[in-house]
Amino acid sequence: MNHWWDTLADVVSMVCLLGGSLLALAAGVGALRFPDLLSRMHAATKPQVLGLVLCLVGLALRLRSGGAVWALVLVAVFQMLTAPVAAHMVGRAGYRTGKVRSDLLVVDELTRDLERADADAAAAGAPDPSADRRREPGRDDIGPL
Repeated sequence: MNHWWDTLADVVSMVCLLGGSLLALAAGVGALRFPDLLSRMHAATKPQVLGLVLCLVGLALRLRSGGAVWALVLVAVFQMLTAPVAAHMVGRAGYRTGKVRSDLLVVDELTRDLERADADAAAAGAPDPSADRRREPGRDDIGPL
């Protein structure tokens, strides 16, 4: 019975490691090939996190050691907590500095919120904070990663 479980765990481990590696590869290709900042961030964050989790599951199935598995669980939890927050902050910073192509946006709720904040600041007599956001970004503004 133990030999059967070891063989099954090794096969599932191999499938998880290969799947995670392919997702990590897809994330890298997407980060290089997609046209704008938001698409690149989506490609670099979503499949990369799932790919890492699959690799960690495959490694845990292969190691089968309590301490190592708990360390891998911690890595997965911290990755799932930090990657979306970091992508969100980079996306907002890119949007505010004009690195997002507005012609590719389907819904743009942030512009309305920023215009309302600018109007409130102007009514209060503060300097215009939108001076850096006025230009329309182009493909060359994004640059390589």
